[in-house]
Amino acid sequence: MIDSHLHLWTLDSFVTGGVRHYPWLGPQHGELFRSFGEDEARETLDAAGVRGAVLVQADDTVADTESMLAVAARNPWVLGVVGWISLDAPAEAAEQLHRFTAQPAFKGVRHLLHDDPRDDFLDLPAVRDSLALVAREGLTLDIPDAFPRHLGSAVRLAREMPELTVVLDHLGKPPLADPELMDSWSADFRALGREPNSVAKLSGLHLRGVDYTADALRPLFDSALEAFGPERLMIGGDWPVSTLGAPYGRTLDVLLELVSSLDPSDQDLVLEETAIRTYGLAVAPLTDI
Repeated sequence: MIDSHLHLWTLDSFVTGGVRHYPWLGPQHGELFRSFGEDEARETLDAAGVRGAVLVQADDTVADTESMLAVAARNPWVLGVVGWISLDAPAEAAEQLHRFTAQPAFKGVRHLLHDDPRDDFLDLPAVRDSLALVAREGLTLDIPDAFPRHLGSAVRLAREMPELTVVLDHLGKPPLADPELMDSWSADFRALGREPNSVAKLSGLHLRGVDYTADALRPLFDSALEAFGPERLMIGGDWPVSTLGAPYGRTLDVLLELVSSLDPSDQDLVLEETAIRTYGLAVAPLTDI
């Protein structure tokens, strides 16, 4: 399989020029509050039988993106990078896109929406202008932790910008333990799935108040299949964030148990082919090797 969602960070550069990187991360996160580098990531993937991964930004800084691109240049197992650009400043975004797209590993952009105080971020005219540039370059937009504040605006974005591929990380963080909130999530989730330029990641499903088992998560998996189909679903481990809930191998085992209910061709889609197509990864599906 290809892991469509993996993070790296180095706390040696936690503060640069007075700027604190990874402001969401602190001692309260326990074992997560340390550096996670490329060598440890490669060992973790190898142990799980994963042949490559897409690195995804964990900080709204150019430095984080540059660091991931440097790792990609050194490591063939890094198949792509989803970085950050200044989406709310189109002139800066254009310059950053020009610089980053010179490196073939750069495949998409993401902004930590759940940490941004602006509920209307995806609807801002400046952000839409920047996303038009992103779409023109054939890049994607990943949307993290969309529910509850941003899943509805993700639907509007996908509908109003059909030329942009919108990737919903972690199935939008469904509130599975709260039936009333699930009704709201489900309505927006299904609406996003009706937009053909949308893709969802089966990732980040260590949910509050929910056992991390295939049986507990099966309703979400069934909903995702109904809304997106296997051709628009891809698997991601969300390492190392997911280690707060379970070791990487266990995280994947639960997801693979869910995927194993599909026929082999649909399994191939979720495990590799959707990621290859969505991000334009320069790797052949195993079925073609």
